[in-house]
Order: sequence, then structure tokens, then C-alpha cells
Amino acid sequence: MAALLDVILPVFLVIGFGYVAVWRGLFSDQGVDALMKFTQGFAIPCLLFRAIADLDLAQNFRPDLLLSFYVGALSGFTVGLLGARHLFGRTWEDSIAIGFVGLFSNSVLLGLPITERAYGAEALSANFAIVSLHAPFCYAIGITAMEIVRNRDAGLAALPGKVFGTIFRNALLIGIGLGFLVNISGLALPAVLNDAIDMMIRAALPAALFGLGGVLYRYRPEGDMRVILFIVSVSLILHPAITFALARMTGLETDGLRSAVLTSAMAPGVNSYLFANMYGSARRVAASSVLIATALSIFTAWGWLAILP
Repeated sequence: MAALLDVILPVFLVIGFGYVAVWRGLFSDQGVDALMKFTQGFAIPCLLFRAIADLDLAQNFRPDLLLSFYVGALSGFTVGLLGARHLFGRTWEDSIAIGFVGLFSNSVLLGLPITERAYGAEALSANFAIVSLHAPFCYAIGITAMEIVRNRDAGLAALPGKVFGTIFRNALLIGIGLGFLVNISGLALPAVLNDAIDMMIRAALPAALFGLGGVLYRYRPEGDMRVILFIVSVSLILHPAITFALARMTGLETDGLRSAVLTSAMAPGVNSYLFANMYGSARRVAASSVLIATALSIFTAWGWLAILP
């Protein structure tokens, strides 16, 4: 119970404040869009830039950590895709979009604050190693699969350019890339620039969580409940279970185990809906899954916190 009250509920209360503010008309849809543009386009890239720039790459980019998390993520994508196609009879395009929901955990807006509140800021190094590869890995899988299906009767010569072009226009990826550049080069940033970045970082997660609540208000469930509950189960149960099992099998140390499992246990990120919307496939399933899984992850995260050492 202490984990629920002290670690999880404060995070979800901030999300709830944003949800209620938009629901009651105290904060406009345009305000939510502007807030999310600020956090996703500026504040969170600064957070990721600083984290990667200061990260001990040799210590934190461990094969057992990345294997445990990303095999779990890929399993979620595969089971979600095949289940949507063969259990629910969805088109291949819809099935890929639904599989993407099982692939893309909310590693930043939920994974970082819950891990930090549970184990302290010093426990986030493994989280940042996962996050640094998360968007490129997930978008590369999703876009490649979707473009192959959409162009199955045509040539795929333009596929690599389309995949890389979509990925590297992402502001989060730019922040991560610049962080790697500073880390590898050993470049020392001016103190005044460091102070400005720190100010942006302090605003990142609280503002993003509030904005996430406003975004979730738009995604009220409207039908397709069987497939929604299926992919929510894949995201919240299958992905972390596989990650936990692999982490145990590979002997992943405790800090890495906690970060990998908690990150994999988070609800699908809003990027799941953005991917579905980009291709016009399974938008209702993706949107409703983000909302329902975010609510349910209060309890699944609580469960994993009780299981983890």
C-alpha cells in the first residue's frame, strides 16, 4: 500500500489534474496542444540530452538489460499484430498499428517518474539507456512493417529513406543524439547553458504529466472493447512478464532489473496513437488503449513494485 500511495498515486494525480482541467473547461484543447508541444519538442529533449550526455555508456549499455527489455517489446508487437489479424480479423494495416500499441511503452512520462519515486534519481541510469534506443527501435519496427504491407505490390526502394527520415525528424531523437555527441566528445558546456538546460528539465515531467491528462480526455473508449482489452493485456502483462523472465535468466543486476521491468510495465505511450493516426489505421483502438491502460497501470505498476527486489 505504501508503494501505491507514495510512489504511484502522486504521478497519476498530476495526470488526473490535467484530465479534470480539460474536462471541466478550465484548460483548453489548444492549451494542451501547446503544452505538449513545449514538453515533447523542448523540455523533454533537454532532459534526455542531459541524461545521455552524463551517462556512463560503458556501464549502462549492457546487452542483458537491452535484450531483456527489447525482446519483451518485440514479443508484444508480434503477439499484438498476430492476435489482431487472426483472432479479430483486422486488416494487416490495422494489425500493425495495434501491434505498435504492444510495442511502445510510455518509457518517459510514466517510466521515469515512477522509477525515480520508487528507487531514487540514481536508479535512472538504466532507464535512460533504454529510452535512448526506444523511439528509434519502435518506429523502425512499426514503419518498416507498415510500409512493407502498404507497398507489397510495389517496390520498396524508398523504404530506408522513409524510415530514417521519419525517425530523425523527432525532437526527442535530436536531444538524444546531441547528448551522445557531447558524451563521446567530452565537450564541456558553458555554465550558463547548463543552468538554462536545468531550468527546462525541472519543468519537463510535471508539465508533460499534466498535459498527458488533457490528451487522455480526448481518447474516451468508443467500441472495439475486445481488441482493446487484448492489446492492453499484452502491453501491461505480457511485455513485463517476458522482460522479467529474461532479466532473471541473464542474471541482470537489481538496478537494471527494476528499470527494465518497470519501464516495460508502463501503459502504451501517446506515440501509439500518433503512429496509428499517421497511417489512418486502428485509431480508435490505439487511442482507447492508451487511456484504459494508463488507468490500469496504477495497479499493475503497484503489483510489479511488490514483486521486484
